[in-house]
Amino acid sequence: MTHKPLHLVVLAAGEGKRMHSGLPKVLQPIAGRPMLAHLLDAALELSPACVHVVVGHGADQVETMLASFARPRGATAATLTTVTQHERLGTGHAVQQAMGEIPESARVMVLPGDMPLVRPETLAEFSTLAAPLAVLSFQAPDPYGYGRILRNPDGRVVGIREQRDASEAEARITEVNSGVLAADADRLADWLGRVDNDNSQGEYYLTDCIALAAGDGAKVEAMCCKDSEETLGANNMRQLAGLEGALQRRRRNELMDAGVRMPDPESVQIRGRVSTGRDVVIEPGAVVEGSVVLGDGVVVGVGCVVREARLAAGTRLEPYCVLDGAETTGACTVGPFARLRPGTVLAAGVRIGNFVETKNAVFGEGAKANHLSYAGDAAIGARANLGAGTITCNYDGANKHRTTIGEDAFIGSNSALVAPVKIGARATVGAGSVVTGEAPPDALTVARARSRSIPGWKRPTKK
Repeated sequence: MTHKPLHLVVLAAGEGKRMHSGLPKVLQPIAGRPMLAHLLDAALELSPACVHVVVGHGADQVETMLASFARPRGATAATLTTVTQHERLGTGHAVQQAMGEIPESARVMVLPGDMPLVRPETLAEFSTLAAPLAVLSFQAPDPYGYGRILRNPDGRVVGIREQRDASEAEARITEVNSGVLAADADRLADWLGRVDNDNSQGEYYLTDCIALAAGDGAKVEAMCCKDSEETLGANNMRQLAGLEGALQRRRRNELMDAGVRMPDPESVQIRGRVSTGRDVVIEPGAVVEGSVVLGDGVVVGVGCVVREARLAAGTRLEPYCVLDGAETTGACTVGPFARLRPGTVLAAGVRIGNFVETKNAVFGEGAKANHLSYAGDAAIGARANLGAGTITCNYDGANKHRTTIGEDAFIGSNSALVAPVKIGARATVGAGSVVTGEAPPDALTVARARSRSIPGWKRPTKK
């Protein structure tokens, strides 16, 4: 096993023409994140000294993504840097652009930027190979399009032949190149300097280094990946969809192996990092995005979308709720058809019903908003009740204002609370009121026009 500092070179300069997209290929998303982000998650588990990302087409977009890249929890603080391949002259040329930033004493690992399914454990095992040059191979049932691993009669790796340059016999080889390569930096620099572009593409192939190394008598080692799915990339939208399906299966299986019950797993989408307790249920059609924590006994109902949320033990989401940046601190019930926006915090026993929207609102223990209400920039006290149609008028067209509702307050149906406003503890607001001042505690506040009837009134008739 080598103890040299590890430098990673990630190839992310390709356009991906067959995607027919304005996004560079490595930024095409699976499970809600760019392919490149998934690869970096795995690569950073190796604790490299530096990650050199080779950019070209859409370099500004890739650099923007890297600037906002959220490292996995506990990941190394390795430097992420970019180098530009101004002319796309092949993979060998791309790696050469990064070599000037890598010390000769380092070990270099080259990774394709569109390999989002590779596992950290696979890269870690591969990194232990101490041969001067190593490649990660896999067995392909259909090897078309891949570089074939060439071995001599003794089984030693002597080269890689690209599809366009392969002979009929070579084309039948099923052990193929994944695009992952590792080598000692000083020797790799030498081999790259000797690579030519005498091939059908007129490009400088990184894979030509294998034949050069073998010709120099250097040992070339190939590790065959146990799960070929890890090595998959995408050149078009159909292949991208295949990656999405593979990653979703992996994520769902991981959750079910941890005890999560999914009656219809194929319909569930996991697009983030999910932490779960015991006896969690995720019903059909649910989508879980970002960083989500689901406590013991949480039920995510049919068709719910849960994004960047923390749900305490016993929380139940009825069907078709959307939670974004919300938190529950005790067992409570939400929905159906509720929308909880960022800053929403629900205490134990809270009941949020159908067609209720909340934003930056804190509900005390046992508070209720059962239907057709909006609570924004509000603090709702314990056991307070918001009747149907109640809204907090928190925005005056320029600034947001806060509504405070005391414990055990009762807000009658179809009331508008014009912030800034305070409703006292145990206060009652009559239905249909527009409250613009303080409603004192232990009192009834009514703010509406008195009804009157007009005798003899005739309905208009249609002409």
